[in-house]
Amino acid sequence: MSRAKLGRGEVVAAVGGVLLAVALFLPAYSPNADNPNAVVDGSRDAASIWQANGLARFVILLAAVAPLILLYIILRDRELSWPRGELTAVVGLAAVTVVFYVGVISRPGEPRSQISLAVGWYLAMLSALAVAAGGAMRSAESERRRKPPGVL
Repeated sequence: MSRAKLGRGEVVAAVGGVLLAVALFLPAYSPNADNPNAVVDGSRDAASIWQANGLARFVILLAAVAPLILLYIILRDRELSWPRGELTAVVGLAAVTVVFYVGVISRPGEPRSQISLAVGWYLAMLSALAVAAGGAMRSAESERRRKPPGVL
């Protein structure tokens, strides 16, 4: 197990994954203090992604673990049938999509126009982008095995 095998892409993705896990528990949705009817998850207090979302929180948590699995694969020098980092990049892009959805398209709280995004959502978005970018950087470093013509 050698740390010399780690590149910039793995480090970026791993830091993004850890920050994504932290961002799940930071305040992400903040009701307007001037509107007494503005609530998130039945409360007038700011809510985190973990508190205000159901299934999406588990999807984002799994996306936060993916870069750590990539680190394990690289440090243990495991063989894969696809370029290393490719799956992490795809998972990162899926996390970007889910974070965007829960923050912009289907923001929790009532009325939605009175709920603003807080630091947790922005950190989650940046972290998910870092996971995707780190996985893409690692995937670009990997050599693809060429197949002879006519082989699928």
